[in-house]
Amino acid sequence: MTRPDAPAPFGTFILKVANRCNIDCDYCFVFNSKDQTARRLPARMSLAVARAAARRIAEHAEAHELRIVHVVLHGGEPLLAGVPHLAALLGAVRDGIPDRTTVRFELQTNGTLLSPAWLDLFERYGVTVGVSLDGPPDANDRHRLTHRGRSSTAATVRGIELLRTRPHLFAGLLAVVDPANDPVAVHDCLAAFEPPVIDFGLPHATHDDPPYRRDTEVPEYGRWMSRVYDTWLDRPEHRHSIRMLEDIVALSSGVHGSVETLGLAPQAGLVIESDGSVEGVDTLRSVEEGASRLGLDVFHHSFDEALWHPKLSHRRYGKDALAAKCRACPLVAVCGGGYLPHRFSTAAGYRNPSVYCADLEYLIRHVQSSLRRHGWEPGAAPPGGDTEWERTK
Repeated sequence: MTRPDAPAPFGTFILKVANRCNIDCDYCFVFNSKDQTARRLPARMSLAVARAAARRIAEHAEAHELRIVHVVLHGGEPLLAGVPHLAALLGAVRDGIPDRTTVRFELQTNGTLLSPAWLDLFERYGVTVGVSLDGPPDANDRHRLTHRGRSSTAATVRGIELLRTRPHLFAGLLAVVDPANDPVAVHDCLAAFEPPVIDFGLPHATHDDPPYRRDTEVPEYGRWMSRVYDTWLDRPEHRHSIRMLEDIVALSSGVHGSVETLGLAPQAGLVIESDGSVEGVDTLRSVEEGASRLGLDVFHHSFDEALWHPKLSHRRYGKDALAAKCRACPLVAVCGGGYLPHRFSTAAGYRNPSVYCADLEYLIRHVQSSLRRHGWEPGAAPPGGDTEWERTK
């Protein structure tokens, strides 16, 4: 492979502000996967780490003339950091990045600890909040239980309803796909909260540890998401986005975006752990011990050093980093070979098609078939122009 001229700079920085969680999701890549590093890391990010991270972000933004950076507060459950400590962390990051670079704060939470005090803090710093919920109680409680095995749904719903009182802070909902759940019921439950965005994620799996399927010969996850797509289009009363589906439409139309799980865009984000260590794709913890570690930290290394790290080369080389089957596939510009952790096998590393290859193919072809029925040929510019797709029903 030919060394690329210059990798794209990072624009998103994920701060693991808390490395503990108050619920016990069985699919969690942080605490219930092959890498248990998080259990040995500090429970909260210190102010010293936050200040060092802010300096590195500012340095990176200055070097690459970034006008906007996204800082995502994550965990574990980030609200376990507590209101006073998270306020101090937000202040440290805001103060450490010069005003010429706009900082957009985001936070992902299970929602169970949200309170008016939290919302007041988010107002002060303009933090938009996404909440994880897998659907109605029977769906959510398949995987998202408390440490005592009890339902977390009611507490999450209470948090979402509180967040809805300040809709400008509501970033959207995140759900993990489970073919055992009814896709229409899950979609309609989430849509009823009127989120601006619904994200659906595939459970992390590898060729060594494939996802659960009732029938291994059937693309159950692709069919599930295809039913969500049809339901989404058939509900004119809902105006939310579904990120995975809009990404497929945009990528099918030749729009190039920085989508981590689809397409061939370069790596856009970097993870800063609670101890200051730096990771590229933290979901690689679902693969094996140490897979996500870069051997870098915010005290001794710049983020430019991470740009050229060998573990991030998969995104810089685009199609050249993929398996031969992927390179020859007509859908490669859309699926990008699939999300990196889902391509792993012990025998061949990451040069495999995604373990969800058949599912992605089914879903992409379903979406593209729908576009054709509406007179839009994949590859043509989307209705909203070259950089934005505006969905019309």
